Amino acid sequence: MRKTWRSISIVFAILALALTGCTGAKEGPDEPASVTITVMGRKSDLAKSYMTSIFERYEAATGNVIEPIPFEDSEFEATAAEYFAKGDVPDIFMHFHNSDLDRFDIDGNFLYLNDQPWVDELTESTLNYCLDEAGNLMGLPYWENSVSGCYYNKTILDSLGLLPATTQAEFDVLCQALNATGYVPICWPADGCGWMVQFALDPVFADDPEKLRQINRNEITYADIPEVADMVEWIANAAGKGWFGNDYLSCGIEDISAIMSSGEAVMTFIWDTWFYTDLAKDGKYGVDDFALMPAFLNTADSGTYEGGNLNMMMVNKHGPHVDACLDFLSFCATPENYNAAFEGISTVDCFKGQTTNIESPMITNASASVAANIRASTSASKVKGFSADDVAAALHGLFTGRTDEAGCIKQMDDLRIAAAAKQGVEGFAEGP
Repeated sequence: MRKTWRSISIVFAILALALTGCTGAKEGPDEPASVTITVMGRKSDLAKSYMTSIFERYEAATGNVIEPIPFEDSEFEATAAEYFAKGDVPDIFMHFHNSDLDRFDIDGNFLYLNDQPWVDELTESTLNYCLDEAGNLMGLPYWENSVSGCYYNKTILDSLGLLPATTQAEFDVLCQALNATGYVPICWPADGCGWMVQFALDPVFADDPEKLRQINRNEITYADIPEVADMVEWIANAAGKGWFGNDYLSCGIEDISAIMSSGEAVMTFIWDTWFYTDLAKDGKYGVDDFALMPAFLNTADSGTYEGGNLNMMMVNKHGPHVDACLDFLSFCATPENYNAAFEGISTVDCFKGQTTNIESPMITNASASVAANIRASTSASKVKGFSADDVAAALHGLFTGRTDEAGCIKQMDDLRIAAAAKQGVEGFAEGP
């Protein structure tokens, strides 16, 4: 579709633009009739069906071109930072509102979007997620608003006469039982993935704001928090007992689908939308075979769910196509367009006019448990210097025997503190 529309004449593109009611790119001496907008993001993020859909719809409607700049997920933060350091800033940068964002000089590089016409189209919680500490809107949240927890193959559990867990002790027994039957209890993607740990840390900091304040002022470290040691010990023991299987060290985000759809593993710590966008459609098991329970990582006895993290599209205020970028964001935030792109996708509403998305039965069937145990995403968005990539690197050292549990926690601390210091966070310049 893209190649076809790119070859269409400007005249036809303008006619299509008029028919759709989209403003498109502004013509003028500094903004040609057709422009190429670069969008930098994680490889797996840019490949989501609702992203490719909105890109294609925009190209068809305007004659402009969206040029993705994808980086491997495990290398995204570091590679993007290298590009920014060289002055290679894309027209649009896709990023979550987390501590890693601080390394990209938000005020210096990006346009605040407070006055954009689509602001009132956002739900209240979605809008609040994208505000900085001063209340500025940093980007358009165009993403899946999902619920994260432990998703399990209910068909397999039913066939074995096993029940989902409601406590950490029950979860450990469940893992033991699955392991004894020859199933891999948990698909743990240790090759570059660290989001599982943020689920574990959310209760630590969401339930104790004073602890969050202390770690962000460098008054305490992970090493001072017993729950962090409990988490690392549990993860190390789970790996040692075979609960992650034999190949978890070579399992990355792109491998989860085959493992879960084949039934090789029974559970994984992930989010509901993944099942509608990434799970193989031709596997032995499909989305209807899965259900939801809390994620248990030994930091909250009754487990936890994490509320949505949203990818924001941020506009480079020094880029050559600012007007076209703003028009593209307005295009994305138009009901007709986002409803087409998100049709059939399981997500909580990001926009007030969202009607074609679906509410996952996995979440509705676990609604009481979710209501009792959900936390707002806290560790990834509010702990200064936190990086899922850094956590994954520290755990990799633990899994491969290069360090022990205490050494893993120290590396998590060292990397977090160094990142906070580099970001200029007060109190971190000289370490703890």
